[in-house]
Amino acid sequence: MEHYLECINCGAKYDSRETIYVCGRCGDLLDIKYNYREFKDLTESWLNTPLSVWKYKELLPLGRTSNIISLGEGGTNLLECSRLGTTLKLKHLHMKNEGENPTGSFKDRGMTVGVSKAVELGAKIVACASTGNTSASLAAYAAKAGLQSIVLIPSGKIALGKLTQAIVHGARIVQVKGNFDDALQTVFNFTNYHKDIYLLNSINPYRIEGQKTLAYEVYDQLGYEAPDNVILPVGNAGNISAIWKGFKELHILGLIRQLPRMIGIQAENAAPIANAFKLKKRDIKAVTAPETIATAIRIGSPVSWKKALNAVYESQGLMETVTDTEILDAQRQLARLEGLFIEPASAASIAGLKKIVDMGLIGRDEETVCIATGHGLKDPDTIIKSYNINLTEINPMEESIDEALGLKQVMVVKSN
Repeated sequence: MEHYLECINCGAKYDSRETIYVCGRCGDLLDIKYNYREFKDLTESWLNTPLSVWKYKELLPLGRTSNIISLGEGGTNLLECSRLGTTLKLKHLHMKNEGENPTGSFKDRGMTVGVSKAVELGAKIVACASTGNTSASLAAYAAKAGLQSIVLIPSGKIALGKLTQAIVHGARIVQVKGNFDDALQTVFNFTNYHKDIYLLNSINPYRIEGQKTLAYEVYDQLGYEAPDNVILPVGNAGNISAIWKGFKELHILGLIRQLPRMIGIQAENAAPIANAFKLKKRDIKAVTAPETIATAIRIGSPVSWKKALNAVYESQGLMETVTDTEILDAQRQLARLEGLFIEPASAASIAGLKKIVDMGLIGRDEETVCIATGHGLKDPDTIIKSYNINLTEINPMEESIDEALGLKQVMVVKSN
């Protein structure tokens, strides 16, 4: 689709054929712009097309469909959470399960578009900094496209379920001293002087374009309506701004009448955006040593903070924080009430929902959609450690099993 890039700060415009990540004039982030008046009725072409990212190709910034690199991303289920909803006294609660994507997280939505754009621009190598999910997705889509992938990871704990994916898909992995923000700055500088290497962190606006398709799918799955609230975990903050852009485009095109409130949840010790929102500020103070068990959102200086704050303020939404204990409790509750196993960062959305409901900030009759950004098997180590499981070996006898499980034998008296 014909498009151009525009700086979100100074308004400078750039041609889509340029390899550019930030504004050359002021250094701020770029957004992709279309002439929406050129769009015809899209609902007819969408009507009989199965859900997927590329169902919405008319609203995605790729010159030729022959460049599409896809692993079948998108089309994730929007699951009604009636048991959890009853517990929280909410009548309409749904979970968008992004763990169903090919590499197990929402990152695949952005990566299919980002890698496709890399192919269109003639890149041979793609790179990212990552705490896990981005590296898994980048490596998989690069492998599909026949490109080499480079991943820079920060010091400290990395969820092995995610890093394993990057390894098996052939990524070249380097660990950088420091946190995620240090790794991101390193890869940004690295790709600036290696012009043949294409950067695919969320600083790249094409990544964001793919992620906005989540909004289109929710619209489809709710019977061509937008929900009242969308709640999701926030780390580097690309996703909340991407989803907000998707809903705004549906509104511009006259496909929805109302826009949802965007509600972002951050871990208590990695919450620069939530802290700024609570102080009613328009800028953030970086957290120099972010810490949380939810490694996917353990980011102290998020790149897309300005877009995220804009999304929250524009939508009359809000930001909230949750503790690691609240995250683990929410993860366990969702698994036991709804059969959904999601990674700790994803559970932040449920933990935040519970907190916001208790504060009376969500109506009982409102339609609320929580976003589960990644599958629980992305980070199984956290579960094992938090449950402190000790397995006891027993004899294969019925009495031994009853004793181990704490069951009382029921005596059955036969009548003559």
